Amino acid sequence: MGKDLLPTGGDGRASAEPIDLKKALEERYLAYALSTIMHRALPDVRDGMKPVHRRIVHAMRLARLEPGQRFAKCASIVGDVMGKFHPHGDQSIYDALVRLAQSFAMRYPLVDGQGNFGNIDGDNAAAMRYTEARMTEAATSLLEGITEDAVDFRKTYNEEDEEPTVLPGAFPNLLANGSSGIAVGMATSIPPHNAAEICDAALAIIDDPAVADERLLDFVKGPDFPTGGLIVEDQASIREAYRTGRGGFRLRARWEKEDQGRGMWTAVVTEIPYGIQKSRLIEKIAELIISRRLPLLEDVRDESAEDIRVVLVPRSRTVTPELLMESVFKLTDLETRFPLNMNVLSRGKVPGVLSLKQVLREWLDHRREVLLRRSRHRLSEIEKRLEILAGYLVAYLNIDEVIRIIREEDEPKKEMIARFELTDNQAEAILNMRLRALRKLEEFEIRKEFDKLSEEKTQIEGLLASEAKQWKTVRWEVSKVRQTYDPEKNPELGARRTTFADAPDHDLEDVHEALIEREPITVVLSEKGWLRAMKGHLSDYSTLTFKEGDSLKLAFHAQTTDKILLLTTGGKVYTIGADRLPGGRGHGEPVRIMVDMENDQAIVTAFAHDPERRLLLASHAGNGFVVAEKDIIANTRKGKQVMNVKAPDETKMCVTVSGDHVAIIGENRKLLVFPLSEVPEMARGKGVRLQRYKDGGISDLKTFAIAEGLSWRDSADRSFVKSREELAEWMGNRAAAGRMAPKGFPRTGKF
Repeated sequence: MGKDLLPTGGDGRASAEPIDLKKALEERYLAYALSTIMHRALPDVRDGMKPVHRRIVHAMRLARLEPGQRFAKCASIVGDVMGKFHPHGDQSIYDALVRLAQSFAMRYPLVDGQGNFGNIDGDNAAAMRYTEARMTEAATSLLEGITEDAVDFRKTYNEEDEEPTVLPGAFPNLLANGSSGIAVGMATSIPPHNAAEICDAALAIIDDPAVADERLLDFVKGPDFPTGGLIVEDQASIREAYRTGRGGFRLRARWEKEDQGRGMWTAVVTEIPYGIQKSRLIEKIAELIISRRLPLLEDVRDESAEDIRVVLVPRSRTVTPELLMESVFKLTDLETRFPLNMNVLSRGKVPGVLSLKQVLREWLDHRREVLLRRSRHRLSEIEKRLEILAGYLVAYLNIDEVIRIIREEDEPKKEMIARFELTDNQAEAILNMRLRALRKLEEFEIRKEFDKLSEEKTQIEGLLASEAKQWKTVRWEVSKVRQTYDPEKNPELGARRTTFADAPDHDLEDVHEALIEREPITVVLSEKGWLRAMKGHLSDYSTLTFKEGDSLKLAFHAQTTDKILLLTTGGKVYTIGADRLPGGRGHGEPVRIMVDMENDQAIVTAFAHDPERRLLLASHAGNGFVVAEKDIIANTRKGKQVMNVKAPDETKMCVTVSGDHVAIIGENRKLLVFPLSEVPEMARGKGVRLQRYKDGGISDLKTFAIAEGLSWRDSADRSFVKSREELAEWMGNRAAAGRMAPKGFPRTGKF
């Protein structure tokens, strides 16, 4: 059956050819990848354009849509581009055309649009039959000299026409307007920059080709986005990004505080980060307010007209505007990161990541190449014209003889060539002359034009012979572009829109707390390690219920903004945000689900974090040390190892440090009192011996002020206090054995 379906040769036999599928797929995928990289996704470093943009601008030039001239329907432009140059869908061409006209997408638009070209809210442009377009000044400077053999042309896809492989590019389009694209196995992301700054950096390279990358950043401060905003990246990473061609920039919205009177205020956002849709941004903020993830924020209003005005209303006048904005920046796109990946087609052929200096160097080399090609083209035109002028001069001096030859000879052209030693072109030009030109054909005019062109020819030949003169001319051309986009002469287009600032140095803890609604809770931990948070500060714990066989281990008051620290017998500390604890309905959840706790470890204690406190940790064997509570916070589920203990020893005690002395009692009921100063403070370790035991271990531990005396309560809840004098026989050095506890000390061996 299958054999009958195979294609057959002329003799009727099957002519299927076996191929290696792996090899065939590799070849085809490579062809696709190369096509995407070279002809779709990556811009050319010389003119900063991808083929679709280049073809749109070229088609508009052919349609004579110059600035100041008529507009043409976008449908007509798209039709031209699709029919002659770009064999892809009309919508993709129109989308590219629309983007070239959007002032919020392009720092220097290449298309001047008339009609609805979309907006920053993300609304689409009107259909192409309703909108009109023409080129801007930036687009015409990209095309400058294209008719003077400045660049190579190639056949179009149907070989009926020709298109430029690259534009002359007098305007530094790659850096000025930026570019982004995703190819196969590589991507590009270049932010827009300020044209005047780019020109200044380019002039610095012409003046000193060995100029350091660092020096260029005195001119190019960083990206300059059409939508403004603030760059809060530190200078060191900006320099590194431009030096390597890879990096990124933290970009924030611009905002200001507006007083509403009587102590009330609002924060008003006037510029949003580049590439962010305003409507989607406001929706996201509103969602966060509804889900109570932005507890400092009461409301968000969009009061934008032509300009941007997003009003953020705080829930309380007591909160600082900076902290409110910091919490909004943390959770929304009012702060974004714009990546820098200067992956471009070097010399139009080789994809690679270039540094700022390399990109400018390649653009300048291209400008010099364009200058040389235009100069050679002009030179050949001058030589042709000089040849014809020399012929006219001969004709003028022998006008009567020329007229006779034309009237009487059968082959006047041959006769003239032979008689006056003319070239073919000269004879043809004389024969094609109109009779009315005879009146104008005065020797003075011919000689004047001849001398002028001869002088220009000498200048061009001098330019082609001297590299120094070539760079001088390129420098003059770049300076001319610099003047067009000078921030002082043309502030509307040239002035920098994105400025630089240092991000306010708010403590991340403050911001984290600002994102959580502050409510009182009671944290409940059971003996079997089940954790929950009851609403409010409970005073009676006897009403709490537990699973069968389980009971209360400890409970304490906290706030939802607190961090809860758990210390295990293995000497590890785990951190859980109080806002993430399961609610009070039911019995909560096992701690082991919330953190990665070893099965053979149990919880020693739990408490709400206070960064100002110090803790005294002790193991069963009597080792211990003091640790600052701020040093034991764990940032991951794995926890943080604080006390090093080896089995069978384990972490047993954790008490808050206060006063100046330590009282420690062992399971052997021996009590020892010694100065706290003898216990070292460290962030992690085994600690030092606090009390020596023959067998057994520690029973209880306490720190106190010796001036106030050592106190404890017995089983009948009576209070006992021993003064410094009364404690004299139990006072000693750290690591001593101690003496039997005084009379009245509880049988439990606990203080």
